[in-house]
Amino acid sequence: MSLFARGELEQLRRDLAQAESSSRAAAAVVERLRAGLDAVPAGIVLADEHGRLLLRNDVAAVGSHADLLVEEAVERLLTQAVAGQGGEQRLTLFGPPQRVLLIRGIPLANGGALAVIDDLSDRARLDSIRTDFVANISHELKTPVGALAILAEALADNDDVNVNRRLALKMVEEAHRASGTIDDLLELSRIELGGPGEREEVSLSAAIGEAASRHRLIADTVGVSLEVKCVSPETVEGDRLQLVSALSNLIDNAVKYSNNGGVVTISAREREGFVEIEVSDTGIGIPARDLDRVFERFYRVDRARSRTTGGTGLGLAIVRHVATNHAGDVTVRSREGEGSVFTLRIPTTERVSTKDRFATGEGR
Repeated sequence: MSLFARGELEQLRRDLAQAESSSRAAAAVVERLRAGLDAVPAGIVLADEHGRLLLRNDVAAVGSHADLLVEEAVERLLTQAVAGQGGEQRLTLFGPPQRVLLIRGIPLANGGALAVIDDLSDRARLDSIRTDFVANISHELKTPVGALAILAEALADNDDVNVNRRLALKMVEEAHRASGTIDDLLELSRIELGGPGEREEVSLSAAIGEAASRHRLIADTVGVSLEVKCVSPETVEGDRLQLVSALSNLIDNAVKYSNNGGVVTISAREREGFVEIEVSDTGIGIPARDLDRVFERFYRVDRARSRTTGGTGLGLAIVRHVATNHAGDVTVRSREGEGSVFTLRIPTTERVSTKDRFATGEGR
């Protein structure tokens, strides 16, 4: 082989190696871009100027029947966008769980089109909660305020002392009802905004005793027995005011929905890294259809009974937020006509300490 041919071969090898290196670098860039697109919380679908799909990130992947409905909308909007016309469609998928998606088709300057799929489910759920909250609080306050106005008019027009006394007592009752709603709203707001609160070693028996003492008089009045059984461990780590508030609301709920001769039992035990505080009753129970909603604000299983007992429908929402603030949870077991068992689970001191150590890089 001549020196000239050998030199050409060597140059060809160098060019080939450089091309392979450039190809590997380009492939690495493409992989990084794809990884970046897969990390985007929105679905992204890219099409060329002929409408052929070039790229689809993980969020936009098609799998279920509901995804096929999304795919149909994506294809239609991409076709419009390739023709130079942008557009969008809001799509509600009725699950469960229900999802709300906003799909947009965007024309690209150099040809082709991009479809973006935004999941608005959380935003739609928050909007629905906000709307329901405004409607509910308006109703809850309008009822006692309206009653107060009517009673005041009747009081002004009546000269009978006995009748006026009854009207005045009813006005006090309605005023207390409005005050109770406002107090519960303030308590819920304080717990929501306060987050975990001031964490300390809380005596479990003292917290349960304080919460139970708030309702012992009314329990005795309506003929409900209030019993505190085995309480273990001695302490739990958390915000004392929040824990007492949660326990008080659970006991209050149990007493209100128990009949004369009923029994409300409070107990606590340690299990699998959690302190489980149970408040059980032998009351009217909760229908199965309502079990998933009892922790919603203003939701009541028996509205007629709530009007009689003065319930605001906020107590169990407060319990749920306290549980969340303490990295725990609250659950309910119930059968209509047989009573209910509410369980508040709070991490033990050891579990919280271990979690904190790992969060700060210790204990690894």
